[in-house]
Amino acid sequence: MGGLASLSVLSLPPARYGRPSASLPRKGTPMKLILSCLMALTLVIFGAPSQAQDGPLRIEITEGVIEPLPFAAPTFVAEGAQAQQYAQEITQVVRNDLTGTGLFRLISQDAFISQITSFESPVQFADWRAINAQALITGAVSTDGAGRVVVKFRVYDVFAGTELGQGMQFAGTADGLRRMGHKVADQVYSRITGEGGYFDSRVVFVSESGPKDNRAKRLAIMDYDGANLQYLTDSSSIVLAPRFSPNGDRVLYTSYQSGEPRVHVLDVGSVQSRILPSQSGTMSFSPRFAPNGQRLLYSATNGANTDIYSMEIATGQAAQITTAPSIETAPSFSPDGSQIVFESDRSGTQQLYIMPAGGGEARRISFGEGRYGTPVWSPRGDLIAFTKQNAGRFHIGVMRTDGSEERLLTASFLDESPTWAPNGRVLMFSRETQGETGSSALYSVDISGRNLKRVTTPSGGSDPNWGPLQ
Repeated sequence: MGGLASLSVLSLPPARYGRPSASLPRKGTPMKLILSCLMALTLVIFGAPSQAQDGPLRIEITEGVIEPLPFAAPTFVAEGAQAQQYAQEITQVVRNDLTGTGLFRLISQDAFISQITSFESPVQFADWRAINAQALITGAVSTDGAGRVVVKFRVYDVFAGTELGQGMQFAGTADGLRRMGHKVADQVYSRITGEGGYFDSRVVFVSESGPKDNRAKRLAIMDYDGANLQYLTDSSSIVLAPRFSPNGDRVLYTSYQSGEPRVHVLDVGSVQSRILPSQSGTMSFSPRFAPNGQRLLYSATNGANTDIYSMEIATGQAAQITTAPSIETAPSFSPDGSQIVFESDRSGTQQLYIMPAGGGEARRISFGEGRYGTPVWSPRGDLIAFTKQNAGRFHIGVMRTDGSEERLLTASFLDESPTWAPNGRVLMFSRETQGETGSSALYSVDISGRNLKRVTTPSGGSDPNWGPLQ
């Protein structure tokens, strides 16, 4: 991703507001209330209260279709001829990020009554209310003496007639324009919804090409929306299950480079990898970092048995975590590192279990029909995502950590490998289509089951893993 040199909060004077609008009736609903309604669909599904910025707000949603919040984002003002193209590109990234969530609807500039010609121009709230804009985003882009690009922005609650938060600015090099746009969108999203953003993040995945019976696979990394793709390995050997470190500087993955599956760790900056040690005669796979980034979990097969192990990355010292005479794999840590969730066939079918991270008694949490696998703990700690196979169909689903309130979000010939966005609101996964000419692709969906969409990649993709905010 492009370089971002600095982040600073602007010491701006309070935004100036335009002509009084007492003659214009106050239409619509305040923005915080509307966004609380928008976000409440998932809160109702999982029984959690919504929290508005001004106090608790509990809203019961009985309909499954929610109208996206209309917002206006005039093209950021170019402060200098050199900034014209930069302003257009950054504005478009912000618009795409927000509309891509399914929670926001962009109002066409053709409908605008007011035009933003200066970042310091007073806001004519009556004009924005007249076109039913609930939120307004204004900004400006310039270049400084060092050749850096500087973007500053403000966010307004139109019907309340107030600014949300304080004006901010980002500065960076020209190759970091998209990242600056993502950072602006993250701030806007957070101020309106009260939740963390996820736009300035990356995804590592297995890029696939070639026929279904002879796929070439290599690791690739990209922005969350598919831009800025970079290959991390070649296709000379099969690679599987890449997993980011907590700060995104390393990637664990499984490779068949040595002829059998072994866990590797790759430095993202240098794109150099090394094989982690393993016991002689064993196959190691399905790795995942601990929240501290210093330890990992992985599965190892010795004979007919597969168990979960823990390893200190610096020393290579490993310890066995599970000891059941069955197949235990796909471990995932809770956010605080105290517990793990994994899949096991110890009950006779593939199910999900939770146990202390250091070993101990495991308790089963999946009890629905079908088989469960690839569990992943939410960054919020409240949910577990999983793959479910039942009645010839595959599903991506979520459940509470005690196994309650199971909800299936997708259904297809083959959906698998869910991964969480940094804010725990969205899941990405891989989908395979049926038949000899079937192909793989990455998709995303929010935890209510809404806004299912394909993620653009130049070729097929599988095994995604969403990294942290940058």
